[in-house]
Amino acid sequence: MFEEAQYFAPIVEHDDGTLQVQLGRDHPGFADPAYRERRDALATLASKWQPGEPAPTADYTDDEHDVWRAVSESLRPLHEKHACREFLAGKEALGLPEDHIPQLEEVSAALAPLTGFRYLPAAGLVPLREFYGSLADRTFWATQYVRHHSVPLYTPEPDVIHEVIGHGNTLASPRFTALYEAAGAASRRVETEEALEFVSKVFWFTLEFGVLHEDGDLKAYGAGILSSPGETDEFGRMAIRPLDLVAMGTTDYDITVYQPLLYAAESFTHVEDVVGGFWDECDDDAIAAMAAKAPVHA
Repeated sequence: MFEEAQYFAPIVEHDDGTLQVQLGRDHPGFADPAYRERRDALATLASKWQPGEPAPTADYTDDEHDVWRAVSESLRPLHEKHACREFLAGKEALGLPEDHIPQLEEVSAALAPLTGFRYLPAAGLVPLREFYGSLADRTFWATQYVRHHSVPLYTPEPDVIHEVIGHGNTLASPRFTALYEAAGAASRRVETEEALEFVSKVFWFTLEFGVLHEDGDLKAYGAGILSSPGETDEFGRMAIRPLDLVAMGTTDYDITVYQPLLYAAESFTHVEDVVGGFWDECDDDAIAAMAAKAPVHA
């Protein structure tokens, strides 16, 4: 069964309105009481937000800014070497700071004249249909917490580094955001949970973990890769298969490890034509017919 909450640690709400994030025992911050308290505080902060309000300001600590700085510095040469041209164009246009964590509202203001996208604060799990559907409105739900300082170069959770460095740079590109909006419209158009899962898996293997060929080299365009120094350094060593909607829409994945299987487009235009075209036109019947073509594994 597809699990909507797979990206997030569960959250418990107390009677006083505060939230508690339930980290698993294998989480690097599980035995760090200061980190756990910080996660709870940031989740509670986001939970107080109301539609129409600006995203709340997170008073980031020096340690959290240090993690952002370390990741940004590690990613700079990796992006220059491994990111596709469209991602780099978005990165240049957005001009994120490398020495401190920008507030979500600051990033939204920078995106406004570029693509009109804006961030909404998420305490934790956002229901799948709501998360993807919001993309059609040019809004993106984002967490505000920072990964644990002991593992700055990789996190299986979508922290603010992933949301802003990974997705923010793509949200600054009109070509990218056309794909985000198409995915959002598709998630609203389909009715069955199976079709929604198919749409979301195609998103995972493209806008999260997509790669493409550019000038004879394999380049990354997925935010999940390009927000992780470790993943950016390793993706070229993974199993690479041609872009395949049926395979992407029916393949399970594990978020706790580097992605071992990636699907490569022939170019960014190929992504727009195949993936964007799918999201523009798909419905429940078409997706059911596609899913029926998937091989059955014993």
